[in-house]
This record gives sequence, C-alpha cells and structure tokens, in this order.
Amino acid sequence: MTFFSGRRLFLGSLALLCAGSLAAAPARAAQNTHQFIESFGKQLVAIVNSPVPLSEKKEKVLPLIQKNVDIDAIGRYCLGRYWKTATPQQQKEYLGLFNQILVSAITDKLGDYRGVSFTIGAITKSGDDDSVEATLLRPQQPPASMQWIVSSASGTDKVVDVIGEGASLRLTQRQDYSAYIARNGGNVDALIKALKHQIEHHSASAQ
Repeated sequence: MTFFSGRRLFLGSLALLCAGSLAAAPARAAQNTHQFIESFGKQLVAIVNSPVPLSEKKEKVLPLIQKNVDIDAIGRYCLGRYWKTATPQQQKEYLGLFNQILVSAITDKLGDYRGVSFTIGAITKSGDDDSVEATLLRPQQPPASMQWIVSSASGTDKVVDVIGEGASLRLTQRQDYSAYIARNGGNVDALIKALKHQIEHHSASAQ
C-alpha cells in the first residue's frame, strides 16, 4: 500500500516541498519567515535545476530537507490520536519509517523537474504558525499556487505542512493513516508493517 502521492508531495516541497493578516503579524517574525522560505526555496530550486546526475541531487537535497522540514513533527501529526496510544517503541519505529518514506517520496521525483522557479507572496498567521503563500513556476505548465506552513515550535523555523491543490499534505496523510489503522482494529503495528512493506517494495523497484 502506498500512502504518499509523490506528485502532490514533491510539488508542495518545491514551492517549497507551509486568521489574521500580514499587518497583524509582528514585522520581525514575518521578515524572518520570509527569509527562511526564500533561502530554503532557492537552495532547493538550485539543486532541482542543476545538471548534475540524479544520485548527486539526492545527496545534496537530503541534508537540506532534514534541516528545514520538521519531519518528526509531521509524522506525529499524521499518526493523529494513535500517537498517544502507541508504545514508545512503536513511536520510535514509526518515525524512523516515516522519515524514510517522506524523504524518498521527495527525492525520487528530483529528476522529473527542470527550469523551475518560485515567488513568495503574503505571510499570515495560521494559529501559532505562519502561512506563506508561494507560487511555483514550471516551463510550459500553469503556475501552481500553494502555502507553506512554518513553525518555530522547535526553536528554529521549520516547514510542518504544505497546502496545495486545496489539500493539506499532513491532514490528508493523517486521514489515510487513521483509516488504515481503524480498518485493522486500531493496531498501530498494522501501519508499521504496511510502511515496512512499502519501503521494501520501493527498494526492490529501485534495484
């Protein structure tokens, strides 16, 4: 079973993959968030547009994603109410698998894009987080509008969600995970087993 849509995830990551108004947000906070997204986006786009082999692109983008995306926070959110019912061992194993799948879903699509760029729009508050409007520009394709949700809960700015095509990446994933666990008697191990199978299938396909 495949949980992540590679196309949806990667488009979100590029613009990367994230109530109130810009005037209502503290000017300093908005400026910092803008600088964070601009820096992350430019570095990501530079790797995507570079003429180097795909394997080298993957090596370069991995630390960039790990530094700027709060993968563990996204993983906990995606598990929803089952995070609290999972044992510490299940939580640890699940997060390890989630990290692998999320990163693979992004890096596997790196070779499909070239000549992309992005622009940053307004920054508004989304609860305790900042919502950054962005537009991804691709050759011979219509512009793709989306939002990056940025959180500073970890002490530094990190992307915790991407909203594109009318859907939240982490909310959609949580719905998928919750439905799967519910169909399997509320057993988190069922999801862990499915994620392991997904990784094994991906590894076999890549060989």
